[in-house]
Amino acid sequence: MGVDGEVVGSIGIGLCVFVGVTHDDAEAEADRLVDRLAGIRIMDDDEGVMNRSVQDVGGEVLVISQFTLYGDTSRGRRPSWLAAARPEQAEPLVERVVLGLRERGVGVTTGRFRALMSVELVNDGPATIMLEV
Repeated sequence: MGVDGEVVGSIGIGLCVFVGVTHDDAEAEADRLVDRLAGIRIMDDDEGVMNRSVQDVGGEVLVISQFTLYGDTSRGRRPSWLAAARPEQAEPLVERVVLGLRERGVGVTTGRFRALMSVELVNDGPATIMLEV
């Protein structure tokens, strides 16, 4: 992941996580997200079955704050961002997710909050999952 031509984050095996925060999210939602991300069994075991977590395989997590996940495209031709939390609310919650994963021993890399980022992703497998907590 790059910001202004500088690589600021990179991981090997693990999860690329786009985190969106809405107005009614609080520390409880951030903590539930940490539990889900650390423990969700979507990594292959020795038989190629999604039976291991990122913790089980010693993987890493790339956390990218992404307010555009709450873009409402149900009307008109331009998304509305009204459902996305303001940066003052969102940034501490995203940071709580990062710190919570690190406390569990998961390696975490992040982008820069409110920066224009260039993200390259190699999706090694069939899984792209949306987690709502």
